Amino acid sequence: MGLAIFDLDNTLLAGDSDYLWGQFLVEQGAVNSEDYERTNQAFYRQYQEGTLNIYEFLAFQLALLEQHSLRQLENWRSQYLEEKIRPIILPQAQELLASHRSQGHRLLIITATNRFITGPIAEILGVDDLIATEPEIRGGRYTGQVSGVPSYREGKVTRLKAWLKEQALTLGTSWFYSDSHNDIPLLEQVTHPIAVDPDEMLNAHARTNGWTVISLREKTS
Repeated sequence: MGLAIFDLDNTLLAGDSDYLWGQFLVEQGAVNSEDYERTNQAFYRQYQEGTLNIYEFLAFQLALLEQHSLRQLENWRSQYLEEKIRPIILPQAQELLASHRSQGHRLLIITATNRFITGPIAEILGVDDLIATEPEIRGGRYTGQVSGVPSYREGKVTRLKAWLKEQALTLGTSWFYSDSHNDIPLLEQVTHPIAVDPDEMLNAHARTNGWTVISLREKTS
């Protein structure tokens, strides 16, 4: 059985769910709009440049989870999914997922974005297995802290290896689809690394190493 692994943001989605969650919170008046938007944009630029300190970003992003009840957060999330996420699910991404399913491959989404945001997105996409950054919960409330290793850059490799051990699986026949140079450490682990609408750094790396480069955004005739 093959294992097909997918990044989420800007791979299966035509946008970044982390960044869009921040935009949504600004629109809802849940945060100070000017300060939050400026900081959110700065972290997103750092991510694109490969200079992001994931723990600094998570301290910023997960703080809001601590400040509100789970009921309020879930109400916001439901609205966010309808307004921000469903419109950016790529039809060709859904077709790609369906193609791997039809071949009997196990599907896994691995993302740096936290599980509170991405758990329901994986459900919408029909993918049961998800590795995401885990926000800590105590006494039924989020603490604003991260639990365990964030699934970012080399952390994705660490988390995937732990998951494979738990599932008694290997990367014998495996695919990983990603848009970002931040995922090169994991792309190098699989038998079929595939760059999807890649950023400039990943595009150059993929072509130098003979990796497959595809688009899930270009219209097909």
